[in-house]
Amino acid sequence: MTKIAILGYGTIGSGVAKVIKENKNIVSGNAGDDIEVVKILDLRDFPGDENEKLVTHDYEEIVSDPEIDIVVETMGGTKPAFDFVKRALLAGKSVCTSNKALVADHGTELIQIAKDKNVKFYFEASVGGGIPILRPLRTCIVADEVESIRGILNGTTNFILTKMDRDGASYEDVLKEAQKLGYAEADPTADVEGHDTCRKIAILTALAYGAQVDFQDIDTKGISDITSEDMAYAKKLGRQIKLLGLSRRENGKLYALVSPYMLDESDALYSVSGVFNAITVKGNMLGDVMFYGQGAGKEATASAVVTDIIETVKKRGQKLDINWSADKLTVESSDKLSDRFFVRVKESDADVITAFNGAERIEGVVSGEVGFITKSLTYEEFTAKLGAKTPISVIRYA
Repeated sequence: MTKIAILGYGTIGSGVAKVIKENKNIVSGNAGDDIEVVKILDLRDFPGDENEKLVTHDYEEIVSDPEIDIVVETMGGTKPAFDFVKRALLAGKSVCTSNKALVADHGTELIQIAKDKNVKFYFEASVGGGIPILRPLRTCIVADEVESIRGILNGTTNFILTKMDRDGASYEDVLKEAQKLGYAEADPTADVEGHDTCRKIAILTALAYGAQVDFQDIDTKGISDITSEDMAYAKKLGRQIKLLGLSRRENGKLYALVSPYMLDESDALYSVSGVFNAITVKGNMLGDVMFYGQGAGKEATASAVVTDIIETVKKRGQKLDINWSADKLTVESSDKLSDRFFVRVKESDADVITAFNGAERIEGVVSGEVGFITKSLTYEEFTAKLGAKTPISVIRYA
């Protein structure tokens, strides 16, 4: 019998308990042992809930219980999650988490503690919800040099951009709808300004290259400046605007970026709509592979957490198989990353287009302005050519 405790009985934590109960035979059969939830930590009580008698408000009851083998952290944030997880690992308990902030901020330290204590620290659900992406990166795509990772990693922003495209609605109106439907928080900053995507691409990059990536080093731009006029241009060009997190190696240097992109219909990420996520990985031998599915949601994310629990039980006593060292990878400025750019300028500033040799001009979309698409150049080169002109909008163009 493997006994587990769940920290946080919200959407994901209650989902973990549900998966373990409803899929008991499948979970136990694949783990090779019965798995039972014996404690649930939460500040609240849950009268009438089937697990109400398991609820405790005292973490000491969990960390000091020698019979609890695995701690599942689904609290979110870094305080007090980091302290609780660190103490659990130091006490010789394995930890499975869905917390991307915890992994992005403290993953290096927690992985090392897990290795020192010969326990597990798994976090499949921290990126892509129910999409299996981290496990393939660390166990399947290991004969290749990863050349690039790019993905739609946030369902809230993808829902907003999809609705703006399909309905012609403003960003502000769609954001209100997303909040009403529960896709966006009352304070949506982490999602719409790209911070959530930034942490996720940092985790993916660290696993791909086996060393620490500080998310603070990744240039990040969200979608709050995207307008219905931008969408009108995209529609005329047959493109979709998506918020991408990406990392890639060029000339021996690592670049990572979070930014809106205009994608062509031939792009694998073009048709990913609504709250769905998708990630493409390119290996130097494998070529391109794509992972697609629900990037959030109770059952989907909980399923990924329970899969980590199963792997933890099956590999009990084995060394943690995650290649993520404390060596810090240098992330180059995205100003030196080459891309094409879609640009909108006032009609009175249209002469600036002549500075961009071979630029494609777009007219007749919005009165009083002109759009154009540059050839590939770095953002540093782009701003130099732009000079003193102030564009209405600039979006990377893939």
